[in-house]
Amino acid sequence: MFNASDYMAPAELGRWRNLALGVGGICTLILFAVGFGMDQKETALRAWLLGFMFSCGLGVGGLGILILQYLTGGAWGVVIRRTVEACSRTIPYLLLLFIPVALGVKTLYEWSHLENDPVIQHRGWYLTWGGFVGRAVIYFVLWGVMQYLLNKWSANQDRSEDYEESAKWLGTATAFSGPTMVIFVLVVSFAAIDWTMTLDPHWFSTIWGFLYVAGWALSCFSFAVAILAYLSDKEPMNKILGKRHFHDIGKLMLALVMVWAYFNFSQFLIIWSGNIPEETVWFLARMKNGWGWIGLILILFHFAFPYLVLLSRDVKRNAKYLAIMAIFIMILRIVDVFYHIAPSPSTTGQELHFNGYWILYLLGPLGAGGIWLFFFFRELASRPLVPVKDPFLENAIEHGKGH
Repeated sequence: MFNASDYMAPAELGRWRNLALGVGGICTLILFAVGFGMDQKETALRAWLLGFMFSCGLGVGGLGILILQYLTGGAWGVVIRRTVEACSRTIPYLLLLFIPVALGVKTLYEWSHLENDPVIQHRGWYLTWGGFVGRAVIYFVLWGVMQYLLNKWSANQDRSEDYEESAKWLGTATAFSGPTMVIFVLVVSFAAIDWTMTLDPHWFSTIWGFLYVAGWALSCFSFAVAILAYLSDKEPMNKILGKRHFHDIGKLMLALVMVWAYFNFSQFLIIWSGNIPEETVWFLARMKNGWGWIGLILILFHFAFPYLVLLSRDVKRNAKYLAIMAIFIMILRIVDVFYHIAPSPSTTGQELHFNGYWILYLLGPLGAGGIWLFFFFRELASRPLVPVKDPFLENAIEHGKGH
C-alpha cells in the first residue's frame, strides 16, 4: 500500500488559498457597499444569490459526484475522489454563504410581498420566511450528514491495516450511496425550486430540479478537471494521473452537456407547445429587453460548442486542452444561472433591464466563489490527494497509463 505522507497536496496551494480569500473578500465588500450605498439592494442580493448557487454547484455537486463514483466504480472515480470529497466538505461553509439570502428574502423574492395573492395564500406556510429558511436548514443537514459519513468512511479506509479492512469501508460507502443518490436528487430538486424557481412565484416547471442536478454535476466535473490538470505535472499527482483518466472524465462532461441541453429543450418544448399563459410567461420575459441574446449564447456556447469540442478524442486526452474547456463551461454555468435569476420579477414591480449596475453580477460569483475556494483549498490540503489504501488504486493508476 501507499504511504499517505507522500501524497499530500503541494505547498503552493496555500498561495492560491490566500489569493482566493483576498479576491472573494474584496469583491464581497464592494458588492454590498455599492449595492446598499447606491440603493441597488435587490441587484446586489441577486448577484450574491448567483454566486451562492454557483458555489453550491461545486460543493453540493461534489457530493453528487462522490456518490456517483462509489456507485459506478472505475479508475476515474478513484483519482477524482479526494478532489470531490474536498468539494463536499465545504457544504457546512455554504450555509454561511446562504445567510445573506436568508436575511434578504423580502428584497429577493416577490412572493414575500404577495400575502393577499390567492396563489400565495393557497401555498400557505410553504412560501413564508420561516418555511423558506427552515427547509434550507433541512437541506444542509441532509447534505451534511451524507458528506460527513462518506468522508468519515474514506478517512477510515486510509487508516486500514490490510486490504480486507479497506475493502470493508469501500463496501460500506458503496452500499450507502445507492439509496442516498435518490435522496440527494430529491433534496437538490427542492433546494433549486426554493432558491431560484420561486423568484417567479406564479410559474413552475416539473423538470426544474433535474436542470440543477445535471448542471451542478457538470460544474463540479469541470472544476475537478481544472484542479487535476493543474496538479497533473506536480508531485505527487504526476505519478498518478494519465491521459485515460482525463479521457474518461471528458466523456462524462460530454454526457452531462448533452443531458443539460436535453432537459432544457424538453422544458421549452413542453411548455411552449402547451401555450398556457401561466407557463409561457417565464420564456416570454427572457425573449425581450436583451435577454434573448443570453439564451442564444447558452444554446451556442453551453451546448453546441462544448459538444463539438468534446467529441474530439485528442482534446479529452490532453489535460491542458480539457482544462481550458472545463473553465469555459464553468463560465457558461454562471451565465446559465444568471439567465434564471436576473430577468425574474422584481420585488419593486419594475422590469429589470441591463443597466450600469449589471457589473454587480460579476462581483457575486467572484465574491462567493472566492470565499468558497478558500475553504476548498484548505480541505484539499488536509488529506492525501488519492485514497492511498483503496484496493483499486494500483489498477486505477495503470489504467491511466494505457493508450
